This record gives sequence, C-alpha cells and structure tokens, in this order.
Amino acid sequence: MAFKKEPIRFDYNNMMSDYVGEKGITPAELKAYKDAAKSAFEAVKAGRGQNMMGWTELPYNQSEVVEDIIATAKDIRKKYDYFVVLGIGGSALGPMAAFQALCHLHHNELPKSKRKAPKFYVEDNVDPERMAALLDVIDVKKTMFNVITKSGSTSETMSQYLIITDIIKKELGGDLASHMIATTSESKGNLIKIAQKEGLKTFYIPDGVGGRFSELCPVGLLPAAVLGIDIKNMLKGAAYMDKKCSSDNLSKNSALTAALLQYIAMEKGCNISVMMPYADSLKLMADWYAQLWGESLGKAVDLEGKKVNVGQTPVKALGVTDQHSQVQLYTEGPFDKVITLIGVDEYRKTVVISDGCEDIPGVNFLCGHTMNELITAEMNATEYALTRSGRLNNRIMLPEVNAYTLGQLMMFFMLQTAYTGALMNIDTFNQPGVEEGKNATYALLGREGYEAKKEELNSRKEKDAKYII
Repeated sequence: MAFKKEPIRFDYNNMMSDYVGEKGITPAELKAYKDAAKSAFEAVKAGRGQNMMGWTELPYNQSEVVEDIIATAKDIRKKYDYFVVLGIGGSALGPMAAFQALCHLHHNELPKSKRKAPKFYVEDNVDPERMAALLDVIDVKKTMFNVITKSGSTSETMSQYLIITDIIKKELGGDLASHMIATTSESKGNLIKIAQKEGLKTFYIPDGVGGRFSELCPVGLLPAAVLGIDIKNMLKGAAYMDKKCSSDNLSKNSALTAALLQYIAMEKGCNISVMMPYADSLKLMADWYAQLWGESLGKAVDLEGKKVNVGQTPVKALGVTDQHSQVQLYTEGPFDKVITLIGVDEYRKTVVISDGCEDIPGVNFLCGHTMNELITAEMNATEYALTRSGRLNNRIMLPEVNAYTLGQLMMFFMLQTAYTGALMNIDTFNQPGVEEGKNATYALLGREGYEAKKEELNSRKEKDAKYII
C-alpha cells in the first residue's frame, strides 16, 4: 500500500517562555546549555554500535535477516490462524505498539478474508487468568508461538514457554518446531540451548540491543511482518530520522533539542513526562515510551558512582479520552509536568458527522463536520488550555500513521532518550533496579544459586499487624 514518506515534525514553541511565561525556557537558557548538548551528542555518537548501543545500527545492518523474516512471515500467514508472542517488557511492548499503530483497530475481530494475517496476541504478564483466557480463544494446532527473551531466564516468559510446550507435547505429540519460533541471543543464555535442542527456527537479538531498544530488530520485526506490516519502510523511516539527527546543531537535530528541553525542564522541577497521542492507533506508543523513558533514566547513581536518584516519571494519556480524566490536573495542578501531544495530519479514514438535532443548536453545530476535524480541534484546544495556564508542552506531528512515520517516531524517542541520559551523566542502558526484582523472584521460587538472596529475604523485618486494617 502506498503511503506518504514525509518527515514527522517536532514543535517546541510551548516549551519556551515567549509562549508559556515564567515557567518556560528562555532562549538564553538554551544557549547556556548549548555546550552540554554538544557533549551529549558526542557521547552518543562515540558509543554508536558499541556495548549496549547496537540499536543505532539496526536500520542499516539487517538486510539479510529482514529477507528471512519476510519469507518466514509469509509462510506463517499461509499455515496458521493465530500468532502469539510470549514475552514481557521490551519483548512485548514494541510488538504491541506496532500492531496497534499499523493494523486494523479491531484486527482480531475481522473475518480472515479481511485480516489476511493471523489473529495476534501478546502474553505480557503471568496472571493465571490471562493464560487461561488465551487458551480459551486459540486453537493450539493452528497457532505459531514466538517466544522472546534474550537471556532465556526471564521467569515470566519461560513460565509461558513451559506451559505452552507441555500443551504441544500432550496435544500434538511434541511437534514443537512446527509451532514455535525462538527470538533470543545467538551466543548465550538458556533459550538458545533449548532452541538448538528442539530444532526451533531462531532469530537473534544482537548483543548490543537491550529489550526497550529492540523493536527494530527481530523482536519486533517478525511479529510486524507476520501481520503484514512493511518492515522495510519501518527501518527506512528509522534511518531517515537517524540521519536527520546526525548533527550537533540544535536547529537541525530534533531529538537532541527535545532531549535538552526535557533536561532543562527537569532542572526546573518538571519530574513528570506525559505522553498524549491524539490517535487510538498510537495509544500503545505511550506504553512503549513509558518503558523506554522510565527504565533508561531512573537511576540511583551517575557514571562516577555518585548517588543522584534521578529520573522523570512517564505518564500515559490518550487524547481525546483523557481530556475528561487527566487534563484538569495538567492545566491547574502542580507545575511539575511536560506534556507531549502527538498529532496526525491525515487520518487513514474520514467519518462525517451526520445531520440531526436541527432544533438543538448546541448539538447541531457538529453536523457537517468530520470526526477528523473534531479530534484535531480537541488537540488544538488542549494545547491552548495548557499554554494559557503556563504549562510546558510540545507537539510531535505525523503526516499520517504508517510504517515509515512509525519508524521515525521510534528512532526519535530512542535518540532523545540516549541524549537525555548523556546530559544526566548516567548509564542510560542498564537496569539494576529491574535486576534486583528478578533476583528476588528467583530466590523466592527456589532457583539454584540464589540461596543468599533467599536468606536476605527471609531476614527482612516482619510486617506489623497494626498497620494492616
């Protein structure tokens, strides 16, 4: 399907004091931080492709694996009625966001002739009711499962793997290779060993790509391709944004400018970042962003080991829906937020508001307009209300929602995150807080090698009954 290959736009007028008043950022402040921004740019540039920055090269180094993915996806579409991702965190949020953005909003309810792809499910939790519910709506014999974990030791994902493997063995005689694909590390971990033993088709997560930066590698590209999404244009969009941001000039590098503005806002006490897309298709982009931003920037120590306890809390919202639940807080509550609106120039459908209620002017004024006009007016109205109240806000505009613009948007946020982490002088790519929770889970469930952690947990202070009512 042909679509627009046009650039997304970042508008930060309403971050500036010229528009929002005393709480805004002045041109002088931007100038004062110019050297810091250049240093952050150079730090990110120097790290490209190294350590945990392998994601920077994904738009350029996957031509062979992309062809394999496309061929595999074509085969899956022919043979299977269901495609289920077993994963959590970045292994789930990226595929879910792309699915929501680029497929029919009621994809799974469409008849197969209109879907032209399997029904799609992502099991991103270990709630037992969720797993039972999935098994109620799929036919395992007609399902391809994609188990995704780099380490192969993620408790949530591997518990799902064990449950599904047992069902396949009992119901299908153990034909695991015909019903499961592994996406994991090529060189280490448990899942690669299992995949080799079971003869599973396997795609590899590059060593330098962490979960929250993995949507543009096989983690996200395989599910997207199965759904018929144009993954080549996703990567082309990401490459376009990467090249656009190849200069330390703030007037050209939108991701660097966005990072600097958020950093200055944090310095001014804005410790909450609200992501508010005005399109249902982009709703789960806010979820994907929340992991990217929160897990990358919430750190206890800086690169010198100094205790800093920094970070900006990501909050998910949806326009217009959350105008009726959250915007009251954003316009009149504390001055501790930056609100990012995401808008769309041209929606993929146009719906005209029907005539009626001629005797009720307060309703009839809508007639003849479109829902497209209405949602755009609502976004502009929210932007105005925020700006009038002196609240920091910015806007990202997509010409339309398609694979190319989604690739741009994802690369924009990943670069912005990397630049912001460099400005904050932290390790943007580790996650020690997450690891502590994982280790405690292993200990509680009796995993070998975690006896000391189990003793630590057993020695924690008992809860006091007087505080339980």
